Amino acid sequence: MSWSYTDLKRNALGVVLSVAAFAVMFSLAANKWTNDASPIRSFDSIEATVKSVQLDHGRGIYFVSMENGGSALIDDDRPHLLNSHAKIERVTRDNGFVFYRFAE
Repeated sequence: MSWSYTDLKRNALGVVLSVAAFAVMFSLAANKWTNDASPIRSFDSIEATVKSVQLDHGRGIYFVSMENGGSALIDDDRPHLLNSHAKIERVTRDNGFVFYRFAE
């Protein structure tokens, strides 16, 4: 198979987009690995109401409204009823990363 400058120019956009997509995916994965490795510094209990859910391969992505007026998306594999009150936790890691989860 022979390559020419014309063939290279024709495929350059696809190659650049593929490399850029791979670089973005790798940087997001590295960020997640860093956050998962950082120990939990603190967590606070918060009252919330489950407003909606989007099911994704047996897991639910829940939209909750918190008592302080804020809202959050929480990924959980346990079922939660819509418009039910739930206790959630605001978890802060040592590196400053904050996420929410349903209390155990």
